Amino acid sequence: MKRYCEECKKEVETTIVTKKESYNVCGEMIDVNAQVLVCAECGEELFSEELDNATLINAYNEYRRRHKLLLPEEIKEIRQQYGLSQRGFSKLLNWGDKTICRYENGSLQDRAHNSLLIFLKNPENMRSYLTENEIDIDEKQKTKLLDIVERLEQNLEYRENRKFFDEFFSETPCEENGFKGFDYEKLCAMVLFFANKSTELLKTKLMKLLNYSDMIFYKENGISISGLRYAHLPYGPVPENFDMLFGRMAADHLAHIEVAYDNGYEKHQVIPECDMPKGVLSDEEKNVLERIYLKFKDFGSVDISNYSHKEKGYIATKQGEIISYSYAKDICLN
Repeated sequence: MKRYCEECKKEVETTIVTKKESYNVCGEMIDVNAQVLVCAECGEELFSEELDNATLINAYNEYRRRHKLLLPEEIKEIRQQYGLSQRGFSKLLNWGDKTICRYENGSLQDRAHNSLLIFLKNPENMRSYLTENEIDIDEKQKTKLLDIVERLEQNLEYRENRKFFDEFFSETPCEENGFKGFDYEKLCAMVLFFANKSTELLKTKLMKLLNYSDMIFYKENGISISGLRYAHLPYGPVPENFDMLFGRMAADHLAHIEVAYDNGYEKHQVIPECDMPKGVLSDEEKNVLERIYLKFKDFGSVDISNYSHKEKGYIATKQGEIISYSYAKDICLN
């Protein structure tokens, strides 16, 4: 893109470089990898609101991780679980009208608010909160909310899913899952995005598309999309326990694998059974998926596997090891 450079006194081509920067967050210095717009001719740093905001969000997210605070997306998920608007959730909690809106848009929450949000993530705790506290909602709203809580409590599938994923997938944010607890809904949406976009999507290629999507989103936002951990396997990075996950998706009639034979070779094709659900992925997440799709749309499974083998995270790990999201900074899709 072209920008005006004060040093060169003219419009110039620009490039983006990555450099270490320190931000003061609540009195604590946080080091982050910042993407900075620079003049391609003289190297002068140029203002970019979009890049500066992204860096600030990364600094805030790093602070949250250090102090075990919920990420904005996690706060949003808790609110949406109960079908509440931002204003409605703030009112329920006796907070200011715009408090939840600010938190979901990146403002740092205080510790007391954070503790209450974590507590209310459990439907049983929400029931206790509703029955034991004075809340600023009318009886009709309270009854509706209690109905949602009851459905969550008594929904056998909900309980089974939680138990199933608690056993096999980490809910504790860490560097191996991109500082996000595993999110089955987002994973399914990602699979359906790529499967519906492609005329023929093979399983091997899908694994790499998911990996690049999570890694690039993490690089730019400090958090992964799905919360998956990726293992170093012979054909490149692969989501941990993916066969188990795909079995679940097939049982849920979302997508399944069909085996076809081409000149004696097995082809494991991903077949979508529905459209990508609306409202699961944010615009920013969908933007990253679109970029990954466009980058690799003409790559075959072998091509994208070979491409992934050249990534630093793959080279630096041994077979079976988890590839840390810390290597996301080294990925550059030109």
